[in-house]
Amino acid sequence: MNIEDTSIKKFIAISDMISLCNMSCGFISIISSVNNNFELAALLMIFAIMFDSVDGWVARKTNRHDTLEFGKNIDSLSDAVSFGVAPAIFLYSTINTTSTIIQPIVIIVSLLLVICGILRLTRYNVIANQIKTKDFIGFPIPGIAFILATYYLSGLYNEYLAIILSIIISLIMISKIIYPKFDNMPILAISVILIILLILPFKIILFNINIPALLLLLFCLYYLLINLIKNFTVKTN
Repeated sequence: MNIEDTSIKKFIAISDMISLCNMSCGFISIISSVNNNFELAALLMIFAIMFDSVDGWVARKTNRHDTLEFGKNIDSLSDAVSFGVAPAIFLYSTINTTSTIIQPIVIIVSLLLVICGILRLTRYNVIANQIKTKDFIGFPIPGIAFILATYYLSGLYNEYLAIILSIIISLIMISKIIYPKFDNMPILAISVILIILLILPFKIILFNINIPALLLLLFCLYYLLINLIKNFTVKTN
């Protein structure tokens, strides 16, 4: 490869622009968390997940030939910002401004989120071409952003439980537990509708609980737990 062949225009494609939209949402979510605008920060993490879910689809539909794996790298780096750093800053900021929890504990748990997220993304890149499977090895990294975001938006957010969830999910992300790609179309369709309801200006509130956010949280927790239970059931049989 010559220096003349290293122009960004020769590498970047439409799907990469979508990955950058994912990263941009993650970055602005971080800024929002720092400024204590937690509702916006949570919504932006959800937007980042939406962009992340379609960049691969766009790459396939546009018949992209990416022999140098530029797309895979930009996707992982974007995920590191949106689903590693953004949830960590969100967790730290929500707790640091509302709780008496010892600050070093919050910092350590937030750092754990970033470390495990980076480890999971790096492992995926290393084994992607080595292991033939369509399933995820370890809990998918967007899951932690989705759980923290919907948990906060639900109105049920508790900083102690958020810390416990973050520790558990961080460790499951770097585990060998198999998580199948979620392809239940009825649930996906319902989830899309719930996300639309969640981002609309008016809120569907019952007993001070945001119902769309709660349902999305329960869907994701079910996906987390059911596959965790299946893994332990297989090991004990």
